[in-house]
Amino acid sequence: MKSNYDKQPFVRISDKNEDCMVGWDEIIAEIHRKLQQCESKCKKIVVDCYSAVDEHEVMNAFRKGFKNSLIRHTFEVMCSKSYIDSILYKNITYDQLFGYMSDHDISRFFSFSKNFSYYSGYNTMEYEIYVGAGASHLCPNADVLIYIDMARREIRKRFTENSATNLASNRYMSNIFRKLKVAYFIDWRVLDRYKKTVLKKCDYIIDANQMENPKMISRQLFDESLKITVSKPFRLVPSFESGISGGQWMKKNFDLNTESKNYQTCFDCIAEENSLMFAFGDTFFEIPAMDLVFKHPEKLLGTRVFERFGDEFPIRFNIIDTMRGKNMNLEVHPTDDYMKEKFGMKYAQDESYYLLDAKDDSAVYLGLNEDVDPETMISDLGDMYSVGKFEIDKYVTRYPVVKHDHLLIPAGTVHSLGQNCVALEIATSPYIFAFKLWEANRFTFEYEMYPLNVKRGIEVIQWDRRELSVQSELINHFETLQREECLHEERTGLHDFAFIETRRHRFKKTVFHRTEGSVNVLNLVSGREVIVESPSGRFEPLIVHYAETFIIPNCVGEYTIRPYGESEGKYCITIKAFVRPETMPQS
Repeated sequence: MKSNYDKQPFVRISDKNEDCMVGWDEIIAEIHRKLQQCESKCKKIVVDCYSAVDEHEVMNAFRKGFKNSLIRHTFEVMCSKSYIDSILYKNITYDQLFGYMSDHDISRFFSFSKNFSYYSGYNTMEYEIYVGAGASHLCPNADVLIYIDMARREIRKRFTENSATNLASNRYMSNIFRKLKVAYFIDWRVLDRYKKTVLKKCDYIIDANQMENPKMISRQLFDESLKITVSKPFRLVPSFESGISGGQWMKKNFDLNTESKNYQTCFDCIAEENSLMFAFGDTFFEIPAMDLVFKHPEKLLGTRVFERFGDEFPIRFNIIDTMRGKNMNLEVHPTDDYMKEKFGMKYAQDESYYLLDAKDDSAVYLGLNEDVDPETMISDLGDMYSVGKFEIDKYVTRYPVVKHDHLLIPAGTVHSLGQNCVALEIATSPYIFAFKLWEANRFTFEYEMYPLNVKRGIEVIQWDRRELSVQSELINHFETLQREECLHEERTGLHDFAFIETRRHRFKKTVFHRTEGSVNVLNLVSGREVIVESPSGRFEPLIVHYAETFIIPNCVGEYTIRPYGESEGKYCITIKAFVRPETMPQS
């Protein structure tokens, strides 16, 4: 059956192409038009930006578009690399992968003793242009302020290609893990805090994901686009990655590029990772999804969720594919206390696997065997480099799985997704915090090996999470909440330790939902397509296809889901996640 998975979902904002300027010529012309209202003798243009933007390309475009201009780059007045490293020492750490979340302001990156280079002809200049991250901080009285934004997917791609550097660095490091670590714990924390202030006052926003064809909209239109998005159901733009254990299922079911060896992960709803796409006529404008979280946190998340988590998106959905692939690595996630102490994070990564597909030999490794001796397991984990193997079945229990099984994985639980599985991973959002204990395929595949974290893993393993408790608490822990003709609603988890609740609906008729004070995240786990509608006509209907994840902002309140199109008269199944009311602050 032909795939109907939408790989480029968007929110339609208007039917006017002219609402979005495309290419440097149109962008420069619009800025010239804006500056006609300015009476300054030397007009100041500030082009602020997120990390990984090609700032030299930006400077070349503005140098060409604004003759008789003096261009200043923020790197000129940044502190030295050694000084920045010294003030960020506790955040950088010696760990290859992990650091400590930075709470620094962007001002710490600039030196009070440095000045921009002197230019003798300054008084004759018609334009003074500041370019780079932090430009608005250095020149707060701009005549025109532009912010250049970029999706996290594109930043990661540029890091991998070694075409982008970290904040305050002009060195191109080949170690992708260190670049991502510095970005995750420092750059993105500092720049996100700073971006919130710039997005409130800038005149324009530029989408620089395709630097050869940049796009620009006014800040007023940007604000209106976010306001439209948060008022109705929407999807994020998914991204796909191959990997050492990757399978072939997504190639077929999502109609992906068959030239890739495999696809291991689909990031379908990770707000920090995914982006939002706006449509202006037939022009598409892409921004980081976190811009919506920053701009409308209470409408999107719900007041009580916002009070607990701030402007973070606490729920994550992604798909893992090992169909005709290999076992995933054996790993464990740190607990709440460990996350707070070691990394400066608010909460742990509790997760679950919901099986979208499986074969006769499919299995998940979850929890320890009843007779495991911790000291022996620790010793064998330590010896595996010299031995070249680790007997996973000796220590971790293997459970056969079938389609629509739901396995819960609280932090501290040793686990691995076996081969020939397709799992929807539902989790709390600090997604990089997995300590890899063993990777069976690391000596047989030509992929860049993600480092093992045996020492940290041993520190967080919950040694009492063994076969008997796993079977009774973590596997298919279903509770019927509603059963009537053509509708069956079940509570499926997560575990009592987690703040996320999940509900499964199997239905052949219209199902009524309420957001109940929390953002709702759903996936169509069975059925070709459904339609999401407002009982009161508050928003335009959203059509959702098989395996697509979609978001219902809390402010939507009430919504319905029913089989649609090819699925009319047939049963469909959704899985829904939200933040449990009992875990939120009481008003």
